[in-house]
Amino acid sequence: MQIADLIERFRHTRDGQTRAVFSTIFIAGNRLQTCFDKADSHVTLRQFMLLTMLKQSGKDMTFTQLGELLGCSRQNIRKLAASLEKKGLVTILKSPRDGRACVIRPTETLAQYFQQAAQLHTQKLTDLFSVYSDQEMEQLFWLLMKLYTGIERLEQPQREEEKI
Repeated sequence: MQIADLIERFRHTRDGQTRAVFSTIFIAGNRLQTCFDKADSHVTLRQFMLLTMLKQSGKDMTFTQLGELLGCSRQNIRKLAASLEKKGLVTILKSPRDGRACVIRPTETLAQYFQQAAQLHTQKLTDLFSVYSDQEMEQLFWLLMKLYTGIERLEQPQREEEKI
């Protein structure tokens, strides 16, 4: 079966389109992870996203904060951070505010890595989104940002259960 066959099968109804969009998000994520992991032998895409969030925040962040941003558990962040610490890209320290928490701090080596990797990632993103006009890119941006509203609705019952 080809992607074109699936598009044809699911494009005629809202239910079919909903299922196709959901499947596409999952499949596209996997395919993008594979493409980026092959392109950069130093860090995985998941590690890169953690590093990017850390860089954009401009401050030390806890495992919990990064987990919330990236949509994964504190334990997953801990594993990613431990691997990145071995590569010299981050340092893991006890939080000065909460001795039970750990923070991740970028190193000078991370700044050097970003200088080196910036061109590669910029080229990959340019290639990926070159099929969109400026107007389509803006629409895609706002539609994907709106997706967070639906995700937050799905997460709401989980958050209520965690409070109990």
